[in-house]
Amino acid sequence: MKLIILFTLIITSLYATKIDDISNIVGVRENQLIGYSLVVGLAKTGDGTTSKFTLQSISNMLKAMNIDMSPIDIKSKNVAAVVVTATMKPFARQGDMFDVTVSSIGDAKSLEGGTLLMTPLKGVDGKIYALAQGAVSIGGRNTRGGGAASHPTTAQVFDGGFIEREINIDLYHQEYATLSLKESGFKNAVAVQKAVNAYYNTEVAVATDSRSVKLKRPKNRSMIEFLAEVQNIDMNYQPKNKIIINERTGTIVAGVDIELKPVILTHGDITIKIVEESKMSSPQGALVVDKNLVIGLNENEIYTKKGTTTVANLVRSLQKLGATPKDIISILEAMKSAGSIAADLKVI
Repeated sequence: MKLIILFTLIITSLYATKIDDISNIVGVRENQLIGYSLVVGLAKTGDGTTSKFTLQSISNMLKAMNIDMSPIDIKSKNVAAVVVTATMKPFARQGDMFDVTVSSIGDAKSLEGGTLLMTPLKGVDGKIYALAQGAVSIGGRNTRGGGAASHPTTAQVFDGGFIEREINIDLYHQEYATLSLKESGFKNAVAVQKAVNAYYNTEVAVATDSRSVKLKRPKNRSMIEFLAEVQNIDMNYQPKNKIIINERTGTIVAGVDIELKPVILTHGDITIKIVEESKMSSPQGALVVDKNLVIGLNENEIYTKKGTTTVANLVRSLQKLGATPKDIISILEAMKSAGSIAADLKVI
């Protein structure tokens, strides 16, 4: 597996961004919908007789059409039982169309060429908010038309969903609104507060905790106008340092300035030493990368000095030692556990 390392320039000092990029408005969000139905018209690639719930569903559908047939008499392989999922956007209105995802829950081999029957889509409260129906496409997620199907038992119905019940969010008449930061942090919450108050030259925002900023609408603006202006305000934002590791692909994404604290770590035949010495001695046969980073090729050791060593140059050194992607990921995880890496480490 080839290791891909991306060192993004994430500056620990503040940088400018818009409030809209780092926060959400509380109450304005998407809602998940789910339903159960049948896909018909399959070319003998549907559920077999072992999926009894499919046969029962076919029987129930036929009874609703005044055709009385027992499930044990149904031998069709052209039907598949499916779960239908979708996302209802904020402020969706009756008649709005959206895409739905259809996933087989039986032993169907493929949903290709099928048609989804009318499906009520419910929210977490059990109420029906939308209906879905239409021809299914296994051409790929979020790709209209064409493409090979990697999962023939998962498909989409493009524009197959229709909003029936709206979720009312009355922002216009509200006097207060709350921003929720995507990443919690007292410093950033206060920064949002200061940026908004400076823009209006009055106290209209107050940080109530590390993630929430409460806003009060000025009297000369509607809430919609107010929120539009607030979201477009530039502010100084300090992101958290992160290291993102994808174990499946061997990809590592990290800031170039994430420093490492003193540690001694041994992984297989690789030894890492981070010391606090002001001067570093170079072992015999060592390769000096720079004045703060030395690779002891004979002993397979990496010598570094505190305050100058970052995740970026450590990974480059490990690559020169011939460490595999799995080795590098394991070393970073161990150093995080030992406290040598202060940044958040997320494995996906």
